Amino acid sequence: MTAAFLAWYLLYVVLSGWARDFMGTELFGNINIALIFGLLQFVSTFGIAWAYSRHAEKKLDPIADKLRHEVEERSE
Repeated sequence: MTAAFLAWYLLYVVLSGWARDFMGTELFGNINIALIFGLLQFVSTFGIAWAYSRHAEKKLDPIADKLRHEVEERSE
């Protein structure tokens, strides 16, 4: 997931620097491809954070709870 996001981000940066005509293409009104790609960066960031949160809740939190209970039992 990290590699995919970094590739997506670097694509945005590279296109912004070397494909200015493409990124400046207006889609409707004053909205151009660069603005859409920039907004999609935020969407993908929040999507990844949401997916990780679900993964942590289902897979990691139960393991952490089990370890915490084991440590608490040993310290008593």
